[in-house]
Amino acid sequence: MRITLPGYPELAYVRAFFGTRIARFSDARKRHDVGASAIELAIITAILVGLAVAVLVIINNVVTSRANQINSNNGRIP
Repeated sequence: MRITLPGYPELAYVRAFFGTRIARFSDARKRHDVGASAIELAIITAILVGLAVAVLVIINNVVTSRANQINSNNGRIP
């Protein structure tokens, strides 16, 4: 299933980048030559972990800011 978001060419670039890297890794595995591909796989994994951490930080900031906006009545009935 392909997800296309108009106005976000960065996503198309990222998809193409990782697609070519994964294809190269697959070809190297078929040739039993995974030395350089292991390094590429480690770099791709590090990038994905970094993106996951960035998304986690963004979600945490949004939830925290929304939680601070909630009015508390300190147990009193409104």
